[in-house]
Amino acid sequence: MRTIQVVNVRWFNATAWYGMMLARLLREAGHETLVLGLAGTESFERARAWGLDPIPLPLNVANPFTLAGLYGTLHRMVRDFRPHVVNCHRGESFVLWGLLKALHARGPHRFGLVRTRGDQRLPKGNRPNLFLHTRVADAVIATNSVMAEHFINQMGVPAGRVHTIIGGVDESVFRFDAAGRARVRAEYGWADDDFVVGLLGRFDAVKGQRELIETVAGLRAGRWDGTPRPRLRLMLAGFDSATPEFTVHGWLREAGIEDISVITGKRSDVAACISAMDLGVVASLWSETIARAALEIMACNRPLVSTTVGVMPDLLPHGALVGPGDVAAMAGAIAHAMDSPPWLEILRDACGLRIESLHRTDFLQRTLDVYRGVCRSVWQGTCRPAGWDGRDGPDERDGASRPDNPGGTGRA
Repeated sequence: MRTIQVVNVRWFNATAWYGMMLARLLREAGHETLVLGLAGTESFERARAWGLDPIPLPLNVANPFTLAGLYGTLHRMVRDFRPHVVNCHRGESFVLWGLLKALHARGPHRFGLVRTRGDQRLPKGNRPNLFLHTRVADAVIATNSVMAEHFINQMGVPAGRVHTIIGGVDESVFRFDAAGRARVRAEYGWADDDFVVGLLGRFDAVKGQRELIETVAGLRAGRWDGTPRPRLRLMLAGFDSATPEFTVHGWLREAGIEDISVITGKRSDVAACISAMDLGVVASLWSETIARAALEIMACNRPLVSTTVGVMPDLLPHGALVGPGDVAAMAGAIAHAMDSPPWLEILRDACGLRIESLHRTDFLQRTLDVYRGVCRSVWQGTCRPAGWDGRDGPDERDGASRPDNPGGTGRA
């Protein structure tokens, strides 16, 4: 199968990771895949480092003359590469791809158009947006159930065209490392009976580092329930981002827990650092529509508690979830896990069971299932693409490259 992944994201955030990881998985499975991005951006450079050979294009411009040139470039790309599916991971340039889809709807260069929504913001229900998602896109992929339900219930996208695909974690990299756990705990001076709470994520207000610091400080001093917990430790597995590291150090100092807390900085042994935790925490105030850190913690067989943001209710049982910014509730969740070994084990088992269906191969196969359905609809006319009346079948001259031709060169 030939696909184009449009990953026009400036920062290497979860949306960029989702699109690029998908491109990598498709290539590893033998599917021809182009990656389009924004030259000079963090995500573009990461795509290059991953060996994805991204193609730089001005996908986010609004200048009409530049847009006209971009349209011509994309038109030639469709003609030369002849994709079966184009997957837009951002909304910019989605209109251009819709126009190209309509232009080629009757000919041998027709393709399916997929919109993947990994943004934390729910799409607006204005007329252009409704038309794009209900009439132009052949499928919509949401990275969490809240987003999927919004597309169906608020925007009127047919349920059969909306698919929830959370993503996947590389279980060959993220797995429990007993030796790494012992080494990291020894490095930071933690004893076997110390209870280490860890947050994995960049330093940013959205990730809730400050709220977690307040929570841990209160638990250690017995502020929440009158029971001090001197064996409690805090690991902040992160580094400078929107919030500087010195600011986080200031929060720890103000809370009086600088002596029992560590900031890891950038490390190559992330799985070992996760394994050193006794309990993972996602304390985010919003976002987490993809929650890569949560998947990595769960893949390392660490129990996890979280706020109810984004995809987290799709991952964890109700008892492991608290409201965003509710420091007292998070303190209760951590205290329950720390004080009740049976509950901690139940939570670990629940996380382990959930992650079993969220590996890289699951991510790839579920996406390919959507792509195959889109290809069948486009080629067989069961879902009429814009500008196609459904009466003409696939061009026989293109039979060797059709994704549904088992004898052709296009693999599905």
